[in-house]
Amino acid sequence: MRLQVLVSAVGQRPEELISRMKLRSDAIIVNQGQDHAFQKLTRDGYEIRFYDFMEKGVGLSRNTALLRADGDILLFSDEDITYDDGYADRILAEFEKHPEADMLLFNVRVGASRATYHIESYGRVRWYNSGRYPTYSFAVRREKLHRNNITFSLLFGGGAKYSNGEDSLFLRDCLKAGLRIYSVPVEIGEEAERESTWFTGYHEKFFFDRGVLYHYLYGRMAVLFALRFILTKKNFMCREILPKQAFKLMRQGIRDAKKQR
Repeated sequence: MRLQVLVSAVGQRPEELISRMKLRSDAIIVNQGQDHAFQKLTRDGYEIRFYDFMEKGVGLSRNTALLRADGDILLFSDEDITYDDGYADRILAEFEKHPEADMLLFNVRVGASRATYHIESYGRVRWYNSGRYPTYSFAVRREKLHRNNITFSLLFGGGAKYSNGEDSLFLRDCLKAGLRIYSVPVEIGEEAERESTWFTGYHEKFFFDRGVLYHYLYGRMAVLFALRFILTKKNFMCREILPKQAFKLMRQGIRDAKKQR
């Protein structure tokens, strides 16, 4: 099998990015905010395709890479990920070890303020426990995605109308299509600490956008999941906006999403 890393980047230089990420596998890099251009580079025997596009949006850039991908196993990534030595071998070994898996989720080290998950044992990922995994943890068999016509939402994520959630929606679509997803306790790299490109605080737009996302994720159960979200996160998310108001904003987002469909 051949691993191919699909990188979403903004305003990067090819040589610097490849070196900083320690890419040691085939890769497709989509660099946003630049005049249209294309380069094909070879590093340590691996082919790295570097595309420059003026258009911005994390979902759009991931789809641009995905539609050009030809590797057997695809690993989604961002410009702020640095990979450990031997990451490609570890990923491919896990797919060899788990032929039942269409998609595997891996550990990437992050700062405490960004930690949303840590995989401690091999296990199945279902709809009710899939909302905490970031895109850079995803490795998937390319043929399964292309055969089921699965792509990233253009409504959610950096550069889109609504803040974030494209990763959760992608997993939901994979699960709905019948892909078998598992998490594995294997580390492959580290995320550099930096200012978020989308997060600007727990303000009104944050909770409203989260409500829109929950409508798409949970449908009729969106309000219940919104209430659960507020109750479990209120101690650190509701310091400026009170829990009652935050819940109201999420319900507004849910109602707005219903009207648009």
